[in-house]
Amino acid sequence: MTNRRQFLQRSVAGLCFVGCGLGERAHAQSTVSGKREVVVNGKRAFTVDVHAHCQVPAALQAAGETRLAKIPKTTIAYPGLQQVAGERLREMDAQGIDMQALSINPVWYGWDRDVCEKVIDINNETLASFTAQHPDRFVAFASVSLQHPDLAVAQLEKAIKRLNLRGVAVGGSVDGTDFSDPRFNPVWARCEELGILVFIHPQSTPGLADRFKGNGVLSNIIGNPLDTTIALSHLIFDGTLDKYPGLKILAAHGGGYLGSYAPRSDRGCLTFPDQCNRQLRKKPTEYLRDIYVDNIVFTPEAMRHLNAEIGYERIMLGSDYPYPWEKHAVDVILGAPGATDEQKLAMLGGTAAKLLGVKPPQG
Repeated sequence: MTNRRQFLQRSVAGLCFVGCGLGERAHAQSTVSGKREVVVNGKRAFTVDVHAHCQVPAALQAAGETRLAKIPKTTIAYPGLQQVAGERLREMDAQGIDMQALSINPVWYGWDRDVCEKVIDINNETLASFTAQHPDRFVAFASVSLQHPDLAVAQLEKAIKRLNLRGVAVGGSVDGTDFSDPRFNPVWARCEELGILVFIHPQSTPGLADRFKGNGVLSNIIGNPLDTTIALSHLIFDGTLDKYPGLKILAAHGGGYLGSYAPRSDRGCLTFPDQCNRQLRKKPTEYLRDIYVDNIVFTPEAMRHLNAEIGYERIMLGSDYPYPWEKHAVDVILGAPGATDEQKLAMLGGTAAKLLGVKPPQG
């Protein structure tokens, strides 16, 4: 037991909030300590960032050098960009973020079962230990090895019931297999039974890698939202959301492109009925009102459109830390066109707190 405890302490010490740093301070009312106090019409908002990354170096080391060699260096190395909790907390304070929900992007979907058992165990136990040390600032999503569904269910059970993790983070597909494949049904069934949030974070769209080459980071700016769009579309059109209507899904980056062009989804089977083999329970666009998305869409107009298609009640604060895509995620919500005070408070943290089982501080 002593060795196990020492190992976890070392792992927690090695937890990396990896990225480029977000030192710029947003304009805000601040306390003497420098912590931004986010206020909506005189009411102090409790803010929860649902999209924040980290990694556990010990888990990657357990995977072995051969497997890591196949992963882009930007995913696993982050030279000179590792941050300790103290620095991260200062940045959270500056941005007005009270709590973060940490997630680890899955790089293990092509790995063998025995390797995944070790890697996932280290990831989840380290996250559990770290969040237990900072219960008022961090919660975490579990990692699972979806390519081994029975193992994923067991990992999920342990993470939620024993380690107090608050949801599960998954990619956009499982090594090229979409989430609507029946082999994953046991995982979605257990997620529904547990009532937990499933955070879908894309991993680009590997099948288009050659077309993404060139200037502009296209594999990310196009590939990531496209990956999410495909994942959600399969869950809708292949009937997974009909089969598991209680499944709580959080889709990264505003849900991909569906928040901007969803009505086309309603026309496909009407235009080409011979290419559709399933009668859905409702219009495809109506399923968007059953999912949650983060607010990484950058502009007031994008927020207005996201509200029109998905609704402010389904949007939550996200920063994509440590990647500096959105340094002012709080302000994007505060400036959301037409949002009521209640909707702003919900987007800033109220909705996330309910879904993640977090009790906002009193007073």
